[in-house]
Parts: sequence; structure tokens; C-alpha cells
Amino acid sequence: MIYACHLEDLPQGESLRVMADVPIAVLHADDGIYAVDDTCTHQNASLSDGWLEGCFIECPLHEAAFDLRTGAPTCLPAKRPVRTHSVTVSDDGCVYVHAAVTESVAEGAA
Repeated sequence: MIYACHLEDLPQGESLRVMADVPIAVLHADDGIYAVDDTCTHQNASLSDGWLEGCFIECPLHEAAFDLRTGAPTCLPAKRPVRTHSVTVSDDGCVYVHAAVTESVAEGAA
């Protein structure tokens, strides 16, 4: 679990970038807090710098958009989804990201 921020420090409609194995964008959408890999799958751009509308984040570089609930791209030029991460908000308002583990293939595995 990675501490992201206190809920009061992430107003609705805002986002922030958290450093993990890969950077993660934490976003306060209309219906909750979401976390996705911060890098757009179309080109190297930070999604935390993008525009949040409802449950969708639009990349600031080429306007690719992703559904925060599933990570699925909703328009071109992105064709691959971004990885999503679970988020927990504690009783005292701390926002934690449960970073998904990147699986790697063992050397020599068939």
C-alpha cells in the first residue's frame, strides 16, 4: 500500500502523481477516488496532467481518453488500456493506493 495524500488535499476534479514502481495518477472523480498508471499508453505523457471529466481522464498530449473504472481507452489515438489500481480511504481520510504488481517472465521460462 502506498500513501497518496489526505482526502482534503485532493479536491474533486483534481489529480496528483504518486511515485511507485511506475508513476501512478490518483484522481478524485465525481463518484470517488481512482488510480491508474500515470503514463498514457499512446505516447509518453502524464495522465495526472490531463483533464478529468466524470469517470474519464483525457491525456494532455493527443486527447486520448481512458475510463478510470476499467482503464479502457475510449477514443483514439490510444488503443491499449492503462493499468488500474485499487484505492482505499481510511476512516481518518488518508488515501492509499494498492499498486498492482507487474508480473515478469522468469529468465529461461518457455
